[in-house]
Amino acid sequence: MQSKPPEEQLTIEIDDIDRKIISSLNFNGRISYTDLAKEIGLSRVAVQARINALMDAGVIERFTAVINPEKIGIHVSAFFNVEVEPKHLHAVADQLSTEPFVTSLYHMTGPSKLHMHGLFRNNQEMELFLREKLYTLPGIMSVDCQVLINRYKSRMGMRL
Repeated sequence: MQSKPPEEQLTIEIDDIDRKIISSLNFNGRISYTDLAKEIGLSRVAVQARINALMDAGVIERFTAVINPEKIGIHVSAFFNVEVEPKHLHAVADQLSTEPFVTSLYHMTGPSKLHMHGLFRNNQEMELFLREKLYTLPGIMSVDCQVLINRYKSRMGMRL
C-alpha cells in the first residue's frame, strides 16, 4: 500500500473532550480509565472507547515511559546537523534510524539535510559512533555537533 502525500492524508477532528483526555494522558500516561473518566466527567467505557478511537485513528501513536538518561549513566546528549549528498539522503536516514544511539532524526530544509539527536554514555562513546558509524556512511558532506549543557524544558507529546 502506498502512503498518501501529506496534503492528501486525512485530518482527524478532535473535540474538547478528546483534548481533555489527551492533555490528561500527556500529564500521566498511567492514569486508569476509571480515574480519567472521573476527571473528564464521562463513563469509564466512554473514555476507553475514545482512547481506542484516538489510537485507531493514529492521533495517539503510543504510550511510553520517559527515562532520565543521566540516572542510568548516559551523560552526553548531542544534536547533529548532517549534510548529505541528495542521492544518498534516504539511504543515510534509513541507516541512522536503526542506530540505538539515535533518539530522533528529521529531514530538514536548508543545507543541513538531516537533524539528529543522540544519547551517549560519555564523549568517547560519541566519538566512536561518529568515527565508526556516521563518518563512514556514503554521501556525508559535513557534520555539525552541538552538545547539550543544560535541559530547561523537554516536551513529550504536543500542546493542544
